[in-house]
Amino acid sequence: MHTEWFNNARYGLFIHWGAYSVAGRCEWLMNRELIPRNEYQAKYVDHFHAEHYNPADWAAKAKRWGMGYAVLTTRHHDGFALWNSKVNQWNAVNFGPKRDLVAEYVKAFRDAGLKVGLYYSSANWTHPDYPGPFSRNYNDNTWKDETSRKHFIEYNRAEIKELLSNYGKIDYLWFDGNFPGNLDGPETAAMIRKIQPEIIFNDRVGNVKYDWNVKECEQEIKPAAETDIDWEACMTLNRSWTYNPCDHRWKQPTDVIELLLQCARDGGNLLLNNGPMPDGTFSEESVKILDTVGIWLKHNREAIENSERHLFQWCNGDCCITCRNNKIYLNFLSDCHGGFCWGDLKNEILRAYFLDNGEDVEIHREGPRLFLPDLKFVPPARTVVLEVNGKPENNFSEATRWIPE
Repeated sequence: MHTEWFNNARYGLFIHWGAYSVAGRCEWLMNRELIPRNEYQAKYVDHFHAEHYNPADWAAKAKRWGMGYAVLTTRHHDGFALWNSKVNQWNAVNFGPKRDLVAEYVKAFRDAGLKVGLYYSSANWTHPDYPGPFSRNYNDNTWKDETSRKHFIEYNRAEIKELLSNYGKIDYLWFDGNFPGNLDGPETAAMIRKIQPEIIFNDRVGNVKYDWNVKECEQEIKPAAETDIDWEACMTLNRSWTYNPCDHRWKQPTDVIELLLQCARDGGNLLLNNGPMPDGTFSEESVKILDTVGIWLKHNREAIENSERHLFQWCNGDCCITCRNNKIYLNFLSDCHGGFCWGDLKNEILRAYFLDNGEDVEIHREGPRLFLPDLKFVPPARTVVLEVNGKPENNFSEATRWIPE
């Protein structure tokens, strides 16, 4: 069953932030570099001050960027919590920033009218009952013993209960790190529903076959096979999940717009990661990129909101198609010099116009072929709306996206 606010948003901000951001490299460094907790504390937690952390500014930026929700890392695999936990004393109130970072985030984003999401890692490398912090076999379901497994699950549920009980309404619980398995997910899911009946969560809660809301894919766009299930692609703005001063391989505005359209094309969301610096501010490069995307979305948001899966696969030219009701959105990511021709549309066209300003677009048809001779491209992308008679239909029943021999 689709969630209305999730489908309406189509675009969210993934805020991967914690003590590991001090290292300026992958948040998996504890596992990859075999760092024990005391060394991690001295090198990273003690230097994580979040001195310029202003979640109201984050929320204002997320709105400016055209996003409808956000997901904040509350605790990653390292075990360091960003909230005032009574269960986990290794947290941001007792160490590092000496602040409840989650409480401030929830209030700021709720006040801004955005949906509030919390990331939670089921894995915790520094918990005494966890199988081991440096294991590389993430499919290994072997626990030390059954008592350790049960203690660990009880601990996880106690942390989740704090997050869902102490900060008012939470819209989205984003699970990660469901390794090793055997986490008794159905019972955890039932607890979550009891505390927050209207919450949605993804499919990583552990051993839950049916009782989840969002199918997740990470660093790839892989739509859910079931058309009645919401899905989301979680992608990075550069190549790193957290702040990395050495990573300058930024996606450009057109790249981000293309990702967003590729998700919307199949009725899915883009959750885009932008990891803040250790002080709590976003890098200038990332802000500039997302500001440009936000300007485009301000005038073209209709092309992604509540978008529906459709029967059109691809067309010549740098064009990504999205649909809703009787409208087809031809989203051009580059200039089609000499005009654009499309042969797939079966429906009668009632009107064609630019989405950003409502100006009519010149079109003519020759049999099944539709010609748009003058598109007046405006970077980073421009959208033409086709209002058609009835539900959009394809002239062809395509078995493959490739041209047959």
